Amino acid sequence: MNPVPKSRNPIRLLMHVPVPWVFILAYLVGVGLERVWPLPVSATSAAFAIGVVGWALFWMGAVVAGWCLLIFRSAKTTTVPGQASAALVTHGPYRFSRNPMYVSLMLVYLGETGILKQAWPVALLPLVLTYVNWIVIPVEETKLKVVFGMDYDDYCARVRRWL
Repeated sequence: MNPVPKSRNPIRLLMHVPVPWVFILAYLVGVGLERVWPLPVSATSAAFAIGVVGWALFWMGAVVAGWCLLIFRSAKTTTVPGQASAALVTHGPYRFSRNPMYVSLMLVYLGETGILKQAWPVALLPLVLTYVNWIVIPVEETKLKVVFGMDYDDYCARVRRWL
């Protein structure tokens, strides 16, 4: 029996979907589940607090994402996974996380669920994070090691993958 060719491997096919869209699609599936099987989020008294925390997370994620995009633009390097990077960015939020853009997507995602008080999208988030952590990031890290060698290894030794 022949193994599935790389081009037809469903996991590899997912690599053609930009990571922000993976978050969006998972969120939309969660919204669909919320409509079919709504899960009560909280009593009315806590609903206000959930909304406030949601807005705070949403804006924190948006600010970090914008900051990262500005840094990448000033470094004249790509934000597209799989494309060769022109520069190894290690300042700004990259001092604390090797993947602050993914952290920002997670914050925006959680913020939106808090704002709209939805539980199903939160339940699906671990699937997205598992995919990003075990499929997307290793591919990106391999390419960065090839391009930047020891500089990237040194960076990995002092900065965590997530936080």
